[in-house]
Amino acid sequence: MSRKHAIVAVVLLALVSVMLLARRGSGSEESSFRFVAVESGDLEQVVSATGNLDAVTTVQVGTQVSGIISDVYADFNDVVEEGQVIARLDRTLLQIAVNESETSLTRSQAQYEFVNRNFERTKSLFEQQLVSEAEYDQAEYDMLTARTNYESSRISLERAQRNLGYATIYAPISGKVIERNVDPGQTVAASLSTPQLFLIANDLSEMQILASVDESDIGSIQEGQTVRFTVQAYPDDTFTGTVAQVRLQSKVQENVVNYTVAVNVRNDDGKLLPGMTATVEFLIKKVSDVLKVPNAALRFRPPEAMLTEMTERRRAEFERLQAERETSGDTTGGPGGFGGEGRPEGGG
Repeated sequence: MSRKHAIVAVVLLALVSVMLLARRGSGSEESSFRFVAVESGDLEQVVSATGNLDAVTTVQVGTQVSGIISDVYADFNDVVEEGQVIARLDRTLLQIAVNESETSLTRSQAQYEFVNRNFERTKSLFEQQLVSEAEYDQAEYDMLTARTNYESSRISLERAQRNLGYATIYAPISGKVIERNVDPGQTVAASLSTPQLFLIANDLSEMQILASVDESDIGSIQEGQTVRFTVQAYPDDTFTGTVAQVRLQSKVQENVVNYTVAVNVRNDDGKLLPGMTATVEFLIKKVSDVLKVPNAALRFRPPEAMLTEMTERRRAEFERLQAERETSGDTTGGPGGFGGEGRPEGGG
């Protein structure tokens, strides 16, 4: 028997062994296999991520003055219009500040008018050389000081009036109240930072998902790509969106670098709510009408018993072929056979 025939025989024997073992298994264990038909259909390459739904435009409504909330005119889920009064602070102390500023302005104005008339008389006498230059300079200084005090009092009154106006909280945009953080009687302090009283979403018919994408996948994400996503509230519904922005700022969480991708979503039926967790799939590539087999069919790994029986059968076949070669006078070991120590050799 030639060397080529020996190789072919070994290969065929190995294939037959696999088929036999697949049917009857080894010993008491049976190897079960699942058969599926090759199908024709569409294939998609996607990148998966998660994110949260939110309104495209939200405005935090605060107050620039401190005080006690006297009235609240908007509640959760209320629809408000731009310029609508949604809350008021107690105006007592603010009104007192306005009254004090008005009194101070009146006093400063009277002082300025008196000093200014005195300056005009002194100026006329100085031109007639009836008063000294020092007296003229003093009168001019008093006039300028009184005018400065008058302007300062006027500015103080404007500030007090503006603060009084801030006691009335208006809706800065038209939309829906999605958060309310105050109640009547509550004290708010605006000395260090502006407290948030309300959170208003401009238009919930247009929302966005801020999805966190791993750095290994971010290179496949482009603006304008189609996005599919689901939410836990409606597990049987699939929603769609479009990539609007791939943000350059990265975030590191547990040594993993992620990038934020903004996805625009239409919400005309109002089913999607702010804060919902979305499971997102970015559609990278799609091909149609191709043959498909399960991935498991490409990753078959025989059990240990099957591998052992295949090895024994191959060893027995090799010994038989070796005996035939020795009988025919051919002592050359073929490729893929076993060496003198009974171990498999690499193919030549």
